[in-house]
Amino acid sequence: MDSDIELSDNKHDEVSVDDGQDNNNETIEEPKIGMLFSTEEEVRSYYMKYAKHKGFGVRRRNSKQGDDGKVRWFTLVCARQGTPKSQATNFLRPRQTERIGCKARINAILNDEGGYTLSSVILEHTHVCSPEKARHFRCFKKVDARVTKGLEINNATGICMGKNFKSSAVESGGYENVPLGEKECRNYIDNAQLRLGVGGAEALRNYFREMHKKNSDFYYEMDVDDDMRLRNVFWADARSRAVYQSFGDVITFDTTYLTNAYKMPFVSFVGVNHHGQLILLGCGLISSEDTQTFEWFFESWLKCMNNQAPNAIIADQNKAIQLAIVRVFPNSRYRFCLSHIMKKFVEKFGSHSQYEEIKSTLQKCVYDSLTEQEFEERWFNLLDAYHLQENEWLGSLHSDKRFWVPAYVKDTFWAGMSITQRSESMNAFFDNYVNSKTTLKQFLDQYNSALRRKVENEAVADFNSFNTEIPCISHYPLEKQFQKAYTISKFKEVQDEFRGFLYISTSLLGCEGAKYTYAVADEIKVSDEFIKHANFIVALDEDPLEVKCSCKLFEFKGILCRHALRVLVLLGKNELPSKYIFDRWRKDIKRKYTFIKSSYEANCNSERQRYDRILNCFYELASNASKTEKSCVKLIDQIEQLKIEYLEDNSRCGGKTDKPTTSMDGTTTSTSKAFSPLVVQSKKKPPSKRKMHPVETDLRKSTTRRLRSCEVEQSSQLSREDRANEYHESSPQHEAPQTQDQQNQVWTHMPNYFCTPSTAAPLQMQPSRLHLSDPDGGGHDNQLRDLNDGGH
Repeated sequence: MDSDIELSDNKHDEVSVDDGQDNNNETIEEPKIGMLFSTEEEVRSYYMKYAKHKGFGVRRRNSKQGDDGKVRWFTLVCARQGTPKSQATNFLRPRQTERIGCKARINAILNDEGGYTLSSVILEHTHVCSPEKARHFRCFKKVDARVTKGLEINNATGICMGKNFKSSAVESGGYENVPLGEKECRNYIDNAQLRLGVGGAEALRNYFREMHKKNSDFYYEMDVDDDMRLRNVFWADARSRAVYQSFGDVITFDTTYLTNAYKMPFVSFVGVNHHGQLILLGCGLISSEDTQTFEWFFESWLKCMNNQAPNAIIADQNKAIQLAIVRVFPNSRYRFCLSHIMKKFVEKFGSHSQYEEIKSTLQKCVYDSLTEQEFEERWFNLLDAYHLQENEWLGSLHSDKRFWVPAYVKDTFWAGMSITQRSESMNAFFDNYVNSKTTLKQFLDQYNSALRRKVENEAVADFNSFNTEIPCISHYPLEKQFQKAYTISKFKEVQDEFRGFLYISTSLLGCEGAKYTYAVADEIKVSDEFIKHANFIVALDEDPLEVKCSCKLFEFKGILCRHALRVLVLLGKNELPSKYIFDRWRKDIKRKYTFIKSSYEANCNSERQRYDRILNCFYELASNASKTEKSCVKLIDQIEQLKIEYLEDNSRCGGKTDKPTTSMDGTTTSTSKAFSPLVVQSKKKPPSKRKMHPVETDLRKSTTRRLRSCEVEQSSQLSREDRANEYHESSPQHEAPQTQDQQNQVWTHMPNYFCTPSTAAPLQMQPSRLHLSDPDGGGHDNQLRDLNDGGH
């Protein structure tokens, strides 16, 4: 007797498949009624390939099995099929779900030949499909023997899961090639200081050269002094430059994260994307923290970003930074990090007899003042109550009140960066990548790894925003409007405001035609034991629809506050104007930077790529041959024969020969080095030499004579034909005559990395700062020259 089998709603419903390397260029035929397949596995494998090609996930919905155990029919559906069912215990905090009732599916029935025929096909989806992000669906994640072996080895050696998963990504050539996510790896296992050491500056130079080779939009600037000591460095990759076009309205500037042994702080520009995630917009090393240095860094960053200054900047309370910002970004709004100021309070008043009372009063004055007038009144009451009128620090804070007091800065958009958040949140950007013993050479590799991880995190967040959704907690159409438009993270913030309806009460203050004024009383939870009561004024105009609240959350954060939303609901508004649906938080906008392939994502090492391709083939071969002893011995014998064969081929091809470094325009460059701050020869002094014993001197002379005699003997054995070929290859008639300008190569910081002045791209950038010496030039003194106009 036939029996219906309904698969349960859990993770085992997902169909997993190990289909090896995917071919994105492969054309997959669309499912059609009447298509024939030999087995159930063949149907599943075909539909999985089609789904991954189109960009959606697959689940096995149900099936019918006969008495003989043979499946009579089964259905494969889109992973977003089904009705959303929230399993959250708190209905005000529902969990995200990917099921939205998509109808796409195929149904296969058993035919007379014992195979399967497609009896019904529905191709249309009720959601957006993205082939690039399809790998994040659970059904396409698989744990193969190669990955699990690496996970087990790394776990046994005590490597944390974050680095363990990163190791798999590196081995696979990128996160997009890893067949599973970090969560699956965890389930399988069950469970800054920066030192610019010897060669550090040269590592920077090589890193910049490699990055520019991969992507010509990689930007950098280096500044050295007359003694060739590295002073300041700035760089930004192509993706960071493209991201700035979308999220460059608000940035934070941080100088506190890393400081190396040579007192060169690591500084960075940071922003936030549409998910509220940190994004790096440029970084560098500076030798000092004076106004001139910050001006150089800001100007370098501004040129990198095509002279487009941000609307707002958050930085430390530092006079040098403040002066540099005023000069380089005169039209940008500047704000201090409030937490940086409040932390100084302990230093300034820690020994005061009334420390706790002053601290509590100051916090109420700063955080509870909703208007400028309120702050002024409370501030002077503080000074009078504790006799602090002569305190210089408090006096300086009051004079700079427009740069840090919330009542003065909340009328400006700060992209969701809270008033108490300082740019040191950048610390989390390089967590698990850098420690106190990390050298500069190691940091450059870890820097790339951190950026790759951030790109992957954004890709996962994009995927979740399109393929899952947070159910609404209310029946108001306004919440539904935000749900359709915003990313998951930002919609959660909107839901926090709707959740706040429970703690507010409204009363009508006045009405003039279509203009309303409401008083809104709110209860704000400060801690588990303290609730603060606050009153706000909401003004609403119906023609055209415009709403403003005295809390200014929308102006500050880009999210409508609960007070304004409550008044809109009371007046029966079902749809908001587009200006209140902030484009910055929308998920349905395709931003240009997503098409940019970053320098740290590209791998231009063709030898490494070939090696990885061969290694992947051997993994599968070894896995199959290791099942029996006979096949194992056979494979080993075949490999030994292959070793001999390819060893002979390589010997016939000849070894590698060292060639001079060639610039991007084809001319030969020198190997001049930029030296680390303390790794530099003194000016006008030859390198020191130790005294040698006369016997050692004689031995060296005899060795030199023997080497020269060997070279003469080898050269005499060359045939006339070889000599002719050698002369033909090295003949100067094939080289363009070089001028003096061409011999003095310019080390640029533009997309053309090494170029002569005549071939440099006509970009509107600052002239080159560094010159490399003539290949035949003298010692270290003329290897690098400072061409900086200002002469740092």
